[in-house]
Amino acid sequence: MIKTIIFDFGDVFINLDKEATNRNLKKMDIQELPEALMARNRDYEQGFVTSDEISEHYRTHFPQMKKEDFLSSWNSILLEFPEYRYRFIKKLSEEKNFRLILLSNTNENHIEFIKQQVPFFEDFKKCFDAFYLSHEIGMRKPNPDIFEFVLQEHDLKPENCLFIDDTEENTATAARLGFKTWNIEPTREDVIDLFTTKSDLF
Repeated sequence: MIKTIIFDFGDVFINLDKEATNRNLKKMDIQELPEALMARNRDYEQGFVTSDEISEHYRTHFPQMKKEDFLSSWNSILLEFPEYRYRFIKKLSEEKNFRLILLSNTNENHIEFIKQQVPFFEDFKKCFDAFYLSHEIGMRKPNPDIFEFVLQEHDLKPENCLFIDDTEENTATAARLGFKTWNIEPTREDVIDLFTTKSDLF
């Protein structure tokens, strides 16, 4: 029996254009990121690198990049947050049938941008019993430790949890740990249809 629903954020609630940053980098004649920089990205997602430091790393590797170029390219992945999805989670929160948790790989730059662009973001956060951002807790998906942290923090059993994420490697880890999962396909599925098209998960 599902008692807790754990949601990803990007491409579950807020729409993403995952190739936008690469397209913008190519306009600056940056074709490929070195592995050292990719590792820094993962460190930044876990809060081990500051926003100023990640910007400096990019601009050291690519001197043609200005600080504002980095930030606009970095945030270009973020698209609109449809308000109807906020209304969906708000209603779910008010019904109190499930414990609701958000678990997102993200970073300070993205969250600050979202706060500026989404007027209902703070109210959205209040819909959840817990709101975990990777850069604030020092862990990221798909590593098992982040799922184990949530289970321990809330005294949950994985078989009583449904985990919803658009990235297959994340849902695969959760499934191995015993979670029920929905690997949502954002081009043809929407989280608001959870209780109609995915009723079998309950």
